[in-house]
Amino acid sequence: MFLGEHQHSLDTKGRVILPARHRDQLEGGAVVTFQVDGCLAVYAPDAFEGMAADVTDAARRNQRGRDVARAFFANAQNVTPDRQGRVAIPQGLRDLAGLSRDVTVAGMYDHIEIWDAARWSSHKQAGERELAEGQTEREEG
Repeated sequence: MFLGEHQHSLDTKGRVILPARHRDQLEGGAVVTFQVDGCLAVYAPDAFEGMAADVTDAARRNQRGRDVARAFFANAQNVTPDRQGRVAIPQGLRDLAGLSRDVTVAGMYDHIEIWDAARWSSHKQAGERELAEGQTEREEG
């Protein structure tokens, strides 16, 4: 399982270091793809297979599902961490996600998200506000 938030930098070759505690789950390789939230998602092969099945199922149902499947699979790339735990993020994916030098690697239970650090900060703050509001509503209700 992938948890936690880690600040990293892309090196000049577009590589990012994966958190040490996540490397063993990805040592056999991973799949990185663009997410509609504006980040990249890194999946272990088995988790990607599950996501791929869901996307493929949606593609069979309607045009919107096929459009999503095209974007999801066309942007997916196989990556393998090197001995230092770095993965090379293809330039096209870096451009789609608007990644600058400073990135945040965030665990999302069954996958990792890679965000531009500034964009992550605003999304995280919005999520924390929603979480706080939900807790307040439960306490008052």
